[in-house]
Amino acid sequence: MLQSLYRGLTTLAGPAVRLYLDRRLAAGKEDSARRGERFGTAARPRPPGRLAWIHAASVGEANSVLVLIDRLLDETPDLTVLMTTGTVTSAELMARRLPERAFHQYVPVDLPAAVDRFLDHWRPDLVLWTESEIWPNLLGAVRARGIPAALVNARMSERSFNRWRCASGLITPLLSTFQVTLAQSEEDADRLRRLGARGVVSVGNLKFSAEPPPADPAALAALRTACAGRPVWLLASTHPGEDELAAAVHEALAPRLPGLLTLLIPPWRARARAAGRQSRRP
Repeated sequence: MLQSLYRGLTTLAGPAVRLYLDRRLAAGKEDSARRGERFGTAARPRPPGRLAWIHAASVGEANSVLVLIDRLLDETPDLTVLMTTGTVTSAELMARRLPERAFHQYVPVDLPAAVDRFLDHWRPDLVLWTESEIWPNLLGAVRARGIPAALVNARMSERSFNRWRCASGLITPLLSTFQVTLAQSEEDADRLRRLGARGVVSVGNLKFSAEPPPADPAALAALRTACAGRPVWLLASTHPGEDELAAAVHEALAPRLPGLLTLLIPPWRARARAAGRQSRRP
């Protein structure tokens, strides 16, 4: 019943979702050239043969499943992999790093029409969902169509567990979409079992198997030279307000750590440009 209510509410929310995406586009968080993908309109034909759909939320999750994609393609010569993510940065990363027979599309927003359009076109033979991103319409449609699915590198924090426990009528059917659930830790596995996940096994964090992202050798050498002999700390994927917090930490530590170098890495290009302008201020 809760999922039917959610489906009805999201059907009515179409105009609000479009406005939300417009605001993300203005902030540099959406790709205007590929906007149709967010509403389930494919940018390319479905390849022939078997297709595995792997979904990862953003850069970290996408990078962690590259090793899994390589293994699947090596062991299944007639398989093609469709990789979906929801951020511009992850799309750019996948454009550079996905192997042959794998390609990227943006995940559709969780509106019933967008979800149906996406699944009608791609007709995946297997769905692999990573970590803990839960989209009720997407997962409900996968379950309704009887597509084999697994939740890989799954995690469930204590905070998320307590929140979902209050909505067990929604989360339990969604987790039942997955015939297999591969958790990052025993704690994650226990929480997922208590929420109704099936076939739960703790196998460790897939991110530990990921290869380091490629880097320009000259730029890497220059960075190492700049950091040589200095204490360094890095704050990655920062959000608004965290840059100021990092600056305060730097000021507090600098008297005790001469030469301290603080590195900030914002997640979006627009914020990176803004942070760069701020760092050049006297």
